[in-house]
Amino acid sequence: MNFDLNEEQRMWRKAVHDFVAQEVQPFAAEFSERGELNWPALRKMGPMGILGITTPEKYGGSGVDAICAAIAIEELGWADGGTALTVAAHTGLGCAPIAKFGIHEQKQQYLTRAVSGESKLAALALTEPGAGSDLQAVRTRAKLDGGIWVINGSKAWITNAGDADYIITLAVTQPEGGSDAMSMFIVPTNTPGLHVAPHEKKMGLGSCHSNAITYENVRVPAENLLGEQGYGLQQTLRTLDGGRISIAAISVGIAQSAMEAAIRYAKERQTFGKPIAEHQAIQWMLADAATEIHAARLMVYHAAWLKDQGRSYTKAGAMAKLFASEMGERVTRNAIQIHGGYGYSREYPVERMYRDARLMTVGEGTSEVQRMVIARKVLAAIR
Repeated sequence: MNFDLNEEQRMWRKAVHDFVAQEVQPFAAEFSERGELNWPALRKMGPMGILGITTPEKYGGSGVDAICAAIAIEELGWADGGTALTVAAHTGLGCAPIAKFGIHEQKQQYLTRAVSGESKLAALALTEPGAGSDLQAVRTRAKLDGGIWVINGSKAWITNAGDADYIITLAVTQPEGGSDAMSMFIVPTNTPGLHVAPHEKKMGLGSCHSNAITYENVRVPAENLLGEQGYGLQQTLRTLDGGRISIAAISVGIAQSAMEAAIRYAKERQTFGKPIAEHQAIQWMLADAATEIHAARLMVYHAAWLKDQGRSYTKAGAMAKLFASEMGERVTRNAIQIHGGYGYSREYPVERMYRDARLMTVGEGTSEVQRMVIARKVLAAIR
């Protein structure tokens, strides 16, 4: 086994890292505090290919492999968790379903603009007020009326909804239920009857927006059906598998940044006549952080490698997401601990990193859901 990145992957990492170190990280606290997206950086990500990491080159994307995609999201997480989540939702949730399941005309119409950096973002609407992890409880309905689909219902906590050109929407198309009861639709945000609520006030991730949505007789043409009717649940599950790799990658990036901040502080801060980095208690927290970050990164890359190989990565992605997100919370917590009272102040970045990391154990399926996914795979493997 070769654990080294290839030359293309190393060059990609350096290019993305250099970009976010200049365009994202220095402004992370400012945009997060103001609750604004870093649009100047997002615009520049289009020509760099970052907004198109899940889109083929034929439609304006960068066509990178899954490992390079994870690397890009990790580096964004290192710079700013909110911007990383914005891009991950755009690429992995808003663009990837069209790239995977869409026809040529849909890809040409929606993806080429979405990845350019010249338009707004893309979003995916799954979660509802009464249906989070339980997709079978989705109540949003789509009914065919002649050549038009009429959508009614509501969604909650939809990342990028207020900043998107279109929202891929999961809706029930067969009221009788069953595994083929739901379908996906591409809904342009300027469609009459689509109402996006103001941005949610969140604990962290200020540079990423989430919104509630209501659909009141939203009418979209039949050609806006994504893939085949009745395949919405299967499409959603495949999309979430890839999204979990992204959340895990963000967690690794945030944790890496928090550890680096803690190391710098530990070398400068002195107690009892010496830098606190020389105290065993501090060294142990840093050693644990380095070990867990390394393990999580390997899990992320392994899941991405399986995806590139065309092999099943549902269990690997869930494992990576579970471990990396919980690891990120531990590492950022200990980074605050190393900073002492200063770590609780917004003058130091670790406070923001902790708040950003907290969401990663909830979004794209909670830790509890990941354990369910993993357990089912483990139990099925033993006869």
